[in-house]
Order: sequence, then structure tokens, then C-alpha cells
Amino acid sequence: MATDGRTTEATMAGQLTPAVVESVLDRLGFADRPSVNHEGLAAIYDKWCRRVPFDNCRKLIACGSGDPAPLPGDAPEEFFSVWMQHGVGGTCWAANGALCELLSSLGFDARRGVATMVVAPDLPPNHGTVWVDLDGERYLVDASILHVEPLHVVADQETVIAHPAWGVGGRWLGPVGGDDAKYAVAWRGLHRPDRFDCRVDDWQGSKQDFKEFHELTREWSPFNFALTYNVVRGDGRIGAALGQAVKIDASNDGGLIGEWQSAAVETY
Repeated sequence: MATDGRTTEATMAGQLTPAVVESVLDRLGFADRPSVNHEGLAAIYDKWCRRVPFDNCRKLIACGSGDPAPLPGDAPEEFFSVWMQHGVGGTCWAANGALCELLSSLGFDARRGVATMVVAPDLPPNHGTVWVDLDGERYLVDASILHVEPLHVVADQETVIAHPAWGVGGRWLGPVGGDDAKYAVAWRGLHRPDRFDCRVDDWQGSKQDFKEFHELTREWSPFNFALTYNVVRGDGRIGAALGQAVKIDASNDGGLIGEWQSAAVETY
């Protein structure tokens, strides 16, 4: 699926130094640099989902302290430095910005997208995501949803990643074409049993967009008050939401998108 050819920050080569890239690849578990193809993208994203959590640990500290400095993780090299030292990740604007920068630095045509987690009607954009153009085909790799496999975004088609713990389904909302076309990913958060949409509103977000949207969350965000954590472990997911530890056990067979409820969910 071709883009309109606009040149933005999102299409520029990544700015991570070679030394940082090699350190990140080593921490992710790569013995060799992944190839710039679908297999390489799938390998990077799978390892990211298992090793880089979506969490608000540093954001809670920053908001609680009243520190006026830029919110943690806005600078990808700083994001990776702290992750490699302490194992913490970030919320959507930081984590997806870092993933986009890593992929770009590896030679992928990675772009930022501005989206909305549709948890209530008429919300403004509240989520940053990442997509990759591979030979004109579009793939979503979201560092918050952590769907393990790149989601192929196909014109006029619904696509599914069928898994009871991290399965998602993507569909177009209205006419397809151009960067104004809306695309929705139905997924299951740890904090609620029902699926809801993450709607991509703008396929051509920039690094500056991510910084500005991230800063807007300083005044209010659901991630400013209590621990949120999401990461893939084995064939399931573990994390924390709304004051509870959560485990989604996907040891059962099957698990098409319509059968997510078959996955066992435990809270503590």
C-alpha cells in the first residue's frame, strides 16, 4: 500500500548511533543484525514484545515529583539507555517513538502514526503507534498493544492475528486511500475483558507530534496515577492494571479473535 510520498521526520533515517543499535540488538537477543525484510521485522517485533514492557514506571515518578523536564523516554537514546540498565519501558509516545527510531536505524522504512484508543466517545488523539512500509505493503508494529506479529494492513480487507492472549483484528473504517483513511485495531487491554478499538487517525505523524502529544498527558492521563504494565511472557501476557496484577494464560488451544474469552485471566 503506497503512501502519498510526503517527506517527513517519520521517513528519515534513524538517529541512533551504531553503538547504541548494537547494544540494543544484543539486549534483545540477536546474535546477528536482522535483515531488512519481513522476516527481520517479525523477529525484531517478537523480541521487543517479550523484552520491552509497556509501562508507566518512570512517568509515575516524573508526574509525582513535578519535574518540569521533558517526560521520560522522549529521546530514544535515553529510552534505550534506561531500558538496558533497569528493564523499564515507557508509555505509548515514548515506547513507539523508540521502536520507530530503532527500526529506522536498522534500515526499515518505519513511520510514526497518531491514533486514538477509543475507550469513550469523541476522544482526541491519545496514542502513538508505528508502522513499516515493506515494498509498498503496510505493517503495524505497536509497542503498547504488543501483538507479537506485525499486523498486515491490507486495502479493503480485515486481517487477524489469531491468538488467545495477544490476538488483534484490523479493519478499515470508511473508504481506503491516502493518509486520512482511518484504520481500527480491535484488541484486548489488561484492564478490561472486552475488546476496544485503537483507531489510526494520521499515518504521517512526526517526532515533534509525539513530543507534543506526550507533553499534553502531563496534566491528565490514566497513566499518571497507578502502575500499568504489559509484557509478553511465553505464550501469554502478564502485567498490572487498576491496582491488580493480571495474567492472561494462553495455554489452551485455538484462540481466534472471536474466542479471546477462552483465554484464562487471573487477577491478584
